[in-house]
Amino acid sequence: MAVSSNTSNEEKVQSHRQHNERFHYPEQVDAESLQNHEDDKMTFKKAMALVAMAFLWTGSQIPLYLYGAIPPYIYGDIGGVDRWTWFVLGNLFALGAVCPFVGSLSDLFGRRYVALGGAALLVIGNIVTSTAHTMNTFIAGMAIAGAGAGINELTSLAVTSELAPTRKRGIYVSALIFTILPFCPSVLWGQLIAFHGSWRYVGLLCGVWAFIGLVLTAVFYFPPPRELTVGLTRREVLKRVDWIGGALSISGALLFMAGIQWGGYQYKWGSAHVLAPLLIGAALFVAFCVYEWKFAKYPMFPRAIAKEPRILLLTLVITFISGSNFFSVLLFWPTQSYNSYGHAPLQVGIRNLALGFPILAGACIVLVLMSWTKGHIRMLMVGSCVLMTAGGGGMAALRLDNIWVVYVVLTIAGLGIGGIVVPASIISTIICPDELIATVAALTLSIRVLGGAIGYTIYYNVFAEHFTIEAKKRLVPACVAVGIRSPAVIAEVVGLTAAGLLEEIRTLPNVTTEEAYQTLVHAGQEAYAHAYPHVYYVSLAFGCVSIICSLFLGDIKKYMTDHVAVHMDGSTHHHEHAQHAGESTPAKA
Repeated sequence: MAVSSNTSNEEKVQSHRQHNERFHYPEQVDAESLQNHEDDKMTFKKAMALVAMAFLWTGSQIPLYLYGAIPPYIYGDIGGVDRWTWFVLGNLFALGAVCPFVGSLSDLFGRRYVALGGAALLVIGNIVTSTAHTMNTFIAGMAIAGAGAGINELTSLAVTSELAPTRKRGIYVSALIFTILPFCPSVLWGQLIAFHGSWRYVGLLCGVWAFIGLVLTAVFYFPPPRELTVGLTRREVLKRVDWIGGALSISGALLFMAGIQWGGYQYKWGSAHVLAPLLIGAALFVAFCVYEWKFAKYPMFPRAIAKEPRILLLTLVITFISGSNFFSVLLFWPTQSYNSYGHAPLQVGIRNLALGFPILAGACIVLVLMSWTKGHIRMLMVGSCVLMTAGGGGMAALRLDNIWVVYVVLTIAGLGIGGIVVPASIISTIICPDELIATVAALTLSIRVLGGAIGYTIYYNVFAEHFTIEAKKRLVPACVAVGIRSPAVIAEVVGLTAAGLLEEIRTLPNVTTEEAYQTLVHAGQEAYAHAYPHVYYVSLAFGCVSIICSLFLGDIKKYMTDHVAVHMDGSTHHHEHAQHAGESTPAKA
């Protein structure tokens, strides 16, 4: 439809509305949307704002990826071998906890200031981690960085969608996601930095990266003024934040995960130290569900999001399991590679290249196929779940003499995980009401991260329990074989092997020759090689659940062809311009 450039905005709106009525698609158009259409051209300021969002996006991802590749270097320097897993859990939990509140924060303070606040938290978190001298301080820094990551991940996606022309939104968001490409070899970079310099330089890299994003956002990102939600005042918006639901969900999840983490590893399952947080956490989660269902005036996740309840519920279950497998493989394999196959940093990095790139490829392939098949998601999700389960389960076949297998199974698992992590989130936003896209995006991210935290906790507990068994089988006889008979020294050998601090073994009594040292190292590697498979057996069980769920998914063709806009009142509007996978409306985050 041609509209003269010298026509007023009001005339353009009226002309556009008459055109819509004529062709029977009552699209909501106003002067602001037409003005945005006129501003589709790329300018230097707009390009730099997009670059700023790219820095915020990658900055939200890389601390966990890089630090997760080098735990032995960290606790070897500052201690905390008995609690280092909490830097992973603290980061993931803080990330997931802030996600449901990002939209409300944007309404209260404006998207520009929320983005700046998230970037500032990332900078502060990385300063704390890189200067930490105790593990507790390091964990606190990772939690601060996790909160910033949760804000920036959602905000960068929302801002990129907002800055992009509607017809090119999928391309813009895909380009944003692709900026993580230089950090796909994160294990390689982390290992090389920590070995040739210091693990603290990882914090310097992440902090500088986040600071660049902060500066670029401050200089170039100035969104147009927005009225508060439905014209509400700041106080009224504040009252609509589900503080009680947030407190119940956060405290319940934290206590429950603490109980799982401690049980069978640091404390006996029947001890009060394990049962108390487990039972209290479970009770708080039940209370959260009851409160959201019966009492919350403005629930964290309104019922209106479930216009396709079966698809949404199954998609969230699959998202939870994929998050569990994603973070577990992402954080387990670097340490497994390090502990089972040798500590040479270059080789450790190379052994991890077969994971990051397939995950990115799997996400892109499935997103393209979602558009090409026009919403036939069932078989796409079934295929992705099968690949994820087969690849993860295949990791159980790894032994010291078949390292080549890892490149095959990691590629398979990566393609499957990538085919779920991003596409499942896109599916959820496509089938939800347009007014709740940001809420659903936050929900899927929270579910994915919570799945990762709980999955990692369960997997680590399983691994630690079986490593203790395998160490007694293999390390104790090896110690006796080299002449170590003191229970205290044997315990120290086992402890150093469990921590991956093998060079310290050379200083122990009776380890006077290279042959004795290599005997103990090989026995430790055998113990690791026989302990890790039990982790992947558990992942098989989770993966089978995801396959079953995917079999019952319906297709979303009706949302992909005419783009049926679902509204909170249940009505649907058919638009002329279809928005395919990845081309959702701007999220209010």
